[in-house]
Parts: sequence; structure tokens; C-alpha cells
Amino acid sequence: MRLFKILTITAVGLSLASCVSKKQFDALNLNYKQCIEDAGERMRQIQDLKGENSSLKGQNDLLVGQNNALKSSLDACLSNAGKGSANIDKLVGEINASNAYIKQLISGKSKNDSLNLALSNKLKRSLDNVADQDVDVKVLKGVVLISLSDKMLYQVGKYDIQPAAADVLAKVAKVINDYDTYSVLIEGNTDNTPLNSANAPRDNWDLSALRATAVAKVLQTQFGVNPNRITAGGRSEYNPKTTNASVSGRSENRRTEIIIMPKLDEFMKLMDIAPVKK
Repeated sequence: MRLFKILTITAVGLSLASCVSKKQFDALNLNYKQCIEDAGERMRQIQDLKGENSSLKGQNDLLVGQNNALKSSLDACLSNAGKGSANIDKLVGEINASNAYIKQLISGKSKNDSLNLALSNKLKRSLDNVADQDVDVKVLKGVVLISLSDKMLYQVGKYDIQPAAADVLAKVAKVINDYDTYSVLIEGNTDNTPLNSANAPRDNWDLSALRATAVAKVLQTQFGVNPNRITAGGRSEYNPKTTNASVSGRSENRRTEIIIMPKLDEFMKLMDIAPVKK
């Protein structure tokens, strides 16, 4: 509208040009050109403002959408706050129960280790006058292991206990009876020298098992060890301590081991203790 007015005025001015001097005409012509340039600049500004307005509207729509999404998330968080708190409390409870369980396991292991060490020391003191090559006492993997050489216990290829071994077995039995809550496992072991006989023992399996049961019977009948605490078995040549390639190695492999350890049900009770989930 404004542009139309400018052009009308300019046209009128031109129609009057014939009535004015040349100097006035040049001035009016210059003013006309300036009006045309100003009108073009205003149109460009209007177009730029329209573009900026469209861009701002798009940004506003985007911000509104983001605001609505954040509001929905906040509402969800607020509505679940109680549940989240309950979950955190449950997690804390489980962590505390786990820590208590770990402490209990450590306490139980420390107690067993202490008992095993005391038992081992007592055995060593009791057997300190026995030749080291005939008796070896150690704590191994949480149990007390007494390894007795075959030459002290038996004659070659036999399983009857020699009378000279009674003194050592009596001392072992004394400690076993003192620790009456422990189980006793007796294992017979041989070297790999073949043993073939029509009569017992027929092979190394027979020999190792019969030697273990012979020790069990002596502990029971002569020294009063409760038989329900004893397990006896043979491992033949298949659990060597060292190589069978030498005389000394074969001699070391021919042994009977007495293993004193907490009863199996005590181990199972310890393993069954687990954190209680709330």
C-alpha cells in the first residue's frame, strides 16, 4: 500500500515536470529513484523477517516437544519413587546378607584351620620319636594327613599289620579319639610293580584295599576308634607321590595314608549357609 502511494506521488510529480525547472525535475527524479531503492530494501527485510519467524516457530515447536517428554519422564520417576526406594532397600539387604555370609565362611575356615593346626602339632609331638622316613604328618588342603610307610606296617606283599607298628598306631588313635568329631579316611597305595596271585591279594587293587582295612580294624579293635567314623579304601598304584622309575620312588609310593578331617555333614552345613533373600 505504501509502495502504491509512493509510485502515485512520483507519477504526479513527473506529470508536473513540465511545469517545473530542470533543476527541480532532477531533484524529483533523484528522490523517485531513492524511493524505489528504499521500497526494494523494505521488501527484502520483510522476506527475511518471515524466514526468521518460520525458523523460530520450528524451534519453539521442538522445545515444546522436548519439554513434554521431560515432563512425562519426571512424572514416571515420581510415580516410581516408592518402587525404586524399595528396590534399593532390597539390594542393600542382599549386600549385607552376602557380607555376613562371607564373614561366616571366613570364620568357619579359620576355625577349621586352627583345629587342624592344633591336631597336626599334637600328632607331631606324639610321633617325634618315630623315624621321619616312616611317618610324615602335614596339613594339606584343610585336612591332616598322616602318611605311614609300608615297611613299618607290613611285610613285603602282605597286608597283616606288624607288631612293631602298634606303638605308632596307638599314638595316632589317641589323637583321633581326642578329636572325636572328626572323620577318618584310610587309603592304601602301592607302587606299579605287578602282583598276580591266585589267592588274596590277587593284584595291587586287592593289596591296597586290604592294607587299608587292616589298619582300620586295628584302630577299631585294639585302640577303640569308633568304626562309624572310619572309611577305608584302596587306590592301587594310581595315586603315586613320585616316580616309580627308582627303588626309592617305589618305596615312597607304597604307603598307607590316614586322613583326619571334619565330618562330611559339617562341610555340607557350611556349604548350605547362603544369604537369605528378602
